[in-house]
Amino acid sequence: MVLPEEDVDNIIESALAEDISHGDVTSETLIPPELQGKASILVKAKGIVAGSEVANRVFLRVDPSLEVELLIKDGTKVQPGDILAAISGKVTSILKAERVALNFLQRLSGIASQTAQYVAKTRGFAVNITDTRKTTPGIRLLEKYAVRMGGGQNHRLHLGDGVLIKDNHLVVLRALGMSLKDIVAKAKQNAPQGLTVEVEVNTVQEALDAAEAGVDIIMLDNMNPDEMRRVVGLLPSQVKTEASGGITLDNVQAAAKAGVNIISIGALTHSAKALDMSLELEPQTLELF
Repeated sequence: MVLPEEDVDNIIESALAEDISHGDVTSETLIPPELQGKASILVKAKGIVAGSEVANRVFLRVDPSLEVELLIKDGTKVQPGDILAAISGKVTSILKAERVALNFLQRLSGIASQTAQYVAKTRGFAVNITDTRKTTPGIRLLEKYAVRMGGGQNHRLHLGDGVLIKDNHLVVLRALGMSLKDIVAKAKQNAPQGLTVEVEVNTVQEALDAAEAGVDIIMLDNMNPDEMRRVVGLLPSQVKTEASGGITLDNVQAAAKAGVNIISIGALTHSAKALDMSLELEPQTLELF
């Protein structure tokens, strides 16, 4: 998955404006502007790297004269003590970029690492682990990239990516007198060409009604594995199934065993723990020019 540079740069600009638009008064007050040195980004926990190129662009956005060497590629497993990158140049510039670069790296690597745990639990089953739109406002593009680096797949990037009829849509349309079959049929008729139509269901009968109406994907909301297995066994093969709601590392394998095609997990992005990293300046490299 290639990240569009312009979109990434816009995200970085926003993050830098938040952090250093008023300068770095500590570094500017205390550190000589001509001081040069080297720093390393140190990994302090097991996980999967994501966001290294984003961090690189942060450093170069702050100061194009900085030299950044990325030593570990995104998607790679890391251990405590691994050196992810080496940065050299003006110390004040390195310090200005430090927090924003680490914030991106730690957040995205945390998402990739958690995704990899879910993928590992379902290895051997014909199922895709996917994210949701439960992402941090403004950086969804990066967070969904991190899911891919962890071995997962992306669900909808935005509301225009596909028709997904969820509980609140159903409440509104049923209040207008429409049945589930009517709702699915209308969506199939009116959806832009090429887009899939998916509907959320809570019972086996709703799943059968949706399939009869020609839906492409059925989201099984908060069903237990036995209910999922029954639905999968009753549906025609061309109708895909997605397990969603309440999926954890403890029960994701049971959902996979039920035979669903997709397992969507909001926690991949909304509850991932940042992967611990730090930037360490190397005092022996400091020189005044």
